[in-house]
Amino acid sequence: MSFLRLLMLAVLALFVAACSSKVNLENYGRLKSGQSFEEIVAVLGQPTRCDETLGFRQCLWGDDSRAIKVGFAGNVALTLSAINLK
Repeated sequence: MSFLRLLMLAVLALFVAACSSKVNLENYGRLKSGQSFEEIVAVLGQPTRCDETLGFRQCLWGDDSRAIKVGFAGNVALTLSAINLK
């Protein structure tokens, strides 16, 4: 297989992965307060980042332009918010 063909396949794979982001309105609708961290991860995948202070954890899935934020107390989701979902 030629280098150009491999490069084109790699670019196509990246494009498909970007288009299939789990950070979307449909998956946000599947989230509920009271779900565990593991249940949220089952829907959205691993978070982009989490910050923790005094037993409270705020996790972000996505980036500055499109994101889902979930606040946890211990292992239980308390707050849910979304930014610019489609």
